[in-house]
Amino acid sequence: MTRVHELRERWDLIKPRGGLRTLLPTLDRAATIDDLRRLAKLRTPRPVFDYVDGAAEAERSMLRNEGSFADVVFRPHVLRDVSSVDPTWTVLGSPSALPFGFAPTGFTRMMHTDGELAVGRVAASLGIPYGLSTVGTTTPEELAAELPHLRRWFQLYVWRDRGPTRAFVERAREAGFEALILTVDVPVAGARMRDVRNGLTLPPTPSLRTFLQGALHPAWSRDFLTKPPVRFASLETGFEGTAGSFIDRMFDPTVTFDDIEWVRSLWSGKIVVKGVQRIDDAERLAAIGVDAIVVSNHGGRQLDRTLAPLALLPIVRERLDGRVEVWVDGGVRAGSDVVAAIGLGAQFVLVGRAYLYGLMAGGERGVAVAGRILADGVTRTMALLGIRSFDELESDMVAPSREAALAAEAATASTRPRARRSRRIMASPSETNPTPAASD
Repeated sequence: MTRVHELRERWDLIKPRGGLRTLLPTLDRAATIDDLRRLAKLRTPRPVFDYVDGAAEAERSMLRNEGSFADVVFRPHVLRDVSSVDPTWTVLGSPSALPFGFAPTGFTRMMHTDGELAVGRVAASLGIPYGLSTVGTTTPEELAAELPHLRRWFQLYVWRDRGPTRAFVERAREAGFEALILTVDVPVAGARMRDVRNGLTLPPTPSLRTFLQGALHPAWSRDFLTKPPVRFASLETGFEGTAGSFIDRMFDPTVTFDDIEWVRSLWSGKIVVKGVQRIDDAERLAAIGVDAIVVSNHGGRQLDRTLAPLALLPIVRERLDGRVEVWVDGGVRAGSDVVAAIGLGAQFVLVGRAYLYGLMAGGERGVAVAGRILADGVTRTMALLGIRSFDELESDMVAPSREAALAAEAATASTRPRARRSRRIMASPSETNPTPAASD
């Protein structure tokens, strides 16, 4: 985006519509997650906003994630009594007030100093689970003490030094966390070009650029300078550098399916594996005996050009045939997206960027607005579909996208015997079929 376009977008946000009362956007008038995104862009320094909003390389995967929901078609029933709609759900054998939860996100207090505790409080008020990240800015002990009745899940990476991994599992157990979410799609850091161009470091370090950005966003800067420092709360590390260099230094690229068995030996609770993008990998995890998998491409933040998880979801659910729960994340921006995912076979939906836009836009109150937008969207979509509960959602009421059809076709092809690709350079046509060349 050019500077001219950026300035124009800012003016579109703040130009008066109906007098002085509407001079500036407010949380009270945010009607969609995109409204929160625009407000977050105004209130947060560009490097921080781009850390949340950006993705890998040309960001095709992220755009494909969002586009996959736009292609879904609903086929509603009419003349149904929907005066009372019940969106409750069951995930990992326990109830959730809604069929979605808040996904784990790293370094959350950088977006707003309210951080993970704000997200957890909103999740508790909504009656949904929340996943705390290994690289979060709140410890598992702090979250458990603040919100003992919240359904708490702990997201885990496997480190090069297995000692901290083992310690994290023990801490999650002692703090009463219900499940581990083992993220497996980060063997190395993705090429997140916005972060590179912005020079973002973790934690943010003072520079002329950050000073100028701070001057443009005084409320964020005031909190950043006056509240407890933003740090990796659960890690004893003095690391300062880019997100990519942190990942490449700390995360273990040698992790294999055997390590899933190792984590299982340490943890007696539920295990969810997040980052699955192939059916054969999903089947192998089912055979190992994990409790759930998340069809996910890390929100497009790792490998670009990947298939949208929503497109892969129906065939994965069909192939696994109830052996494990199949969840999905990536691209969810509305309650109708959640319902679309459930209709296509998801047994739970994780939401990340959507609530982070709310957090950047207004701290805990902004997260609450994001949660309300999503929850209202779920119940409204159910009523307009003509269903009072998800038990009434019929398979033909949600038609998948064109990309889902292509994914199903590719999945069917993948079950056929695969020829090994030869390294030999193919001979030219004249070598394989020596015929005289045509004359001029």
